[in-house]
Amino acid sequence: MENGGETKEWRFKGNQTLTTASGFTVRGVLNMLMENLNPDDQRQVLRLGHGDPSSFPCFYTSPAAEDAIVDALRSRQFNCYSSTVGILPARKAVAEYLSRHLPYTLTPDDVFLTIGCTHAIEVALSVLTYPGANILLPCPGFPYYEAFSAYIGLQHRHFSLLPEKGWEVDLDAVEALADENTVAMVLINPGNPCGNVFTYKHLQKVAETAKKLGILVIADEVYEHLTFGKNPFVPMGAFGNITPIITLGSISKRWIVPGWRLGWLVTTDNQGILQKSGLVESIKSFLNISSDPATFIQGALPQIIEKTNEDFFSKIINTLCLDANLCYEKLKEIPCITCPSKPEGSMFVMAKLDLSLLRDIQDDLDFCLKLAKEENMAILPGVAVGMKNWLRITFALEPLALEEGLERLKAFCQRHGD
Repeated sequence: MENGGETKEWRFKGNQTLTTASGFTVRGVLNMLMENLNPDDQRQVLRLGHGDPSSFPCFYTSPAAEDAIVDALRSRQFNCYSSTVGILPARKAVAEYLSRHLPYTLTPDDVFLTIGCTHAIEVALSVLTYPGANILLPCPGFPYYEAFSAYIGLQHRHFSLLPEKGWEVDLDAVEALADENTVAMVLINPGNPCGNVFTYKHLQKVAETAKKLGILVIADEVYEHLTFGKNPFVPMGAFGNITPIITLGSISKRWIVPGWRLGWLVTTDNQGILQKSGLVESIKSFLNISSDPATFIQGALPQIIEKTNEDFFSKIINTLCLDANLCYEKLKEIPCITCPSKPEGSMFVMAKLDLSLLRDIQDDLDFCLKLAKEENMAILPGVAVGMKNWLRITFALEPLALEEGLERLKAFCQRHGD
């Protein structure tokens, strides 16, 4: 027949599980907001909805990090394929870097390099999945965990973070949610989206609860050391003698290079439980069928870690502290928005909307869509991170841009206020 004849029925269709799972992620919602901007508004687009301040000069990465990339490229030693777990010098550098803040020493065998922290999330969740398994996730939290869990068929249950207690974990809820099919709980510290920093005492209680339940802790520490309040950053790996810990991290946030896509998954397990259970072998097996970070970025990593001056980190922390204080104080001037506490870490703060003080606003998503259109700026609606009628506000901007954004937010609320 001409053109091979007629096809009675096409046998393929889009993966509906994937479509559903990815429908309400941070990226998906932010894309929706950006599409709602007014093209005729000539003001600068202000992005108070995502944690990427890399375009602002005050947040430019360390020159030492840039030099390391150049040196790695020009050495011509890293144009090759990488080992699936990551090249040895880079894994050794991460092990030594993380061991600085632990009561014991990690080895390169504890470290697996990933394409940013999101890839580390995929690895951790994938190796824990089996029919009927479930995982405990924080609410509010980072919705990529929910999206990827749904895609791979890992059930998820939410425990609350308590705003009245500085966003501490509701440990009673964790115990009530867990059953014989619960495999792990996720902890994000410093907090995204809450801007909180957990104390040593609270983290120890989390570890003890996990041990009691027979589950491991996935510690998402992508914002490690970005703290500027009363609580210092304490790595969850410090409690690997209590319960097995899988730590996820990257250079994205501390070095302000999210586009470089280099992260890690690190096992901390003084009792060898992860090894005995076969989980370590599962991680290696997953990486055998996954992709690797660019080899030249891996090759640069030892130099990035070794030669970045502490002055660079101090400058970033000082700017974030200034921004956090500015954000917290300016939000006090807006009657319909309330912050339970001043952010002490990461790049975000959660703020509650009082819709009774606003006209023509149905909910937090409606608020953010209209804000985008009227003020040429993006703030993430709380529903995207599990808290309806809240806002997740990013304060990691150049201070003058942040101040302008908060003034636009104030003007919007005044215009729509009762």
